[in-house]
Amino acid sequence: MAEKNRARDLMHPGARTLEAHETLDRAAQLMREEGVGALPVVGPDGRCTGIITDRDIVLKCVAEGYDPAKVTASDVVGGLYFCPPDATVSQALEIMEKHRIRRLPVIENDAIIGMISEADLARHLPDTQLTEFVHRIYTGTA
Repeated sequence: MAEKNRARDLMHPGARTLEAHETLDRAAQLMREEGVGALPVVGPDGRCTGIITDRDIVLKCVAEGYDPAKVTASDVVGGLYFCPPDATVSQALEIMEKHRIRRLPVIENDAIIGMISEADLARHLPDTQLTEFVHRIYTGTA
């Protein structure tokens, strides 16, 4: 398997986005429809403001006793970590490891053009590099 050199080589092109004003129940429905566990959240200007995960919905809303039909994506979305499409694989992995994130938006000219997920890494990275990444993410030794 040929090793990929840039973020654009690893990413899954395109990404279904969720508008910041949309509710968490809508986010969950979209995740189910798309078969994904995370959605990039975009503001009114179309710029990505963060990512919301199925885990965010459970821990920051349902487990706290809030109604997912009344809580919006902007209420729970955290900071945004991303990389440009020409970032090296090492740079993308460094961002993911440093912030212990499992999904990384690829942004060009303020627009999300793709996402790098653990599944993308598993398809493209050599086993040794993938093993090191997984160890650092899950043990927090980045």
